[in-house]
Amino acid sequence: MNESEDRLDRAFLALADPVRRSLIARLSRGEATVNELAEPFVISKQAVSRHIQVLEAAGLITRTRDGQRRPCHLAPAALESLTAWIDTYRLIAERQYRRLDTVLNTMKEKES
Repeated sequence: MNESEDRLDRAFLALADPVRRSLIARLSRGEATVNELAEPFVISKQAVSRHIQVLEAAGLITRTRDGQRRPCHLAPAALESLTAWIDTYRLIAERQYRRLDTVLNTMKEKES
């Protein structure tokens, strides 16, 4: 497995968890600290911190230091890589459906 595939695997595995998807959704609105990210959840801040570590290891988020704060940020390039991978297969499927539509329309015209 090459490095690119490994990154994709880690990213999709990280996004398989609903809490981590919620964290990504929240970060899409702007940076936030662990405390801010933990607010809506009934799980502990430690659990949220572990989820953040998984997202960070997958390259989906980054953390910076701002004095005492360590805000989390989305990593847009990683999300773009996921979108590009998905789009590749979406486009292949769309081409196949267009070909099938053409065949079905041809068959329909022959029946008429």
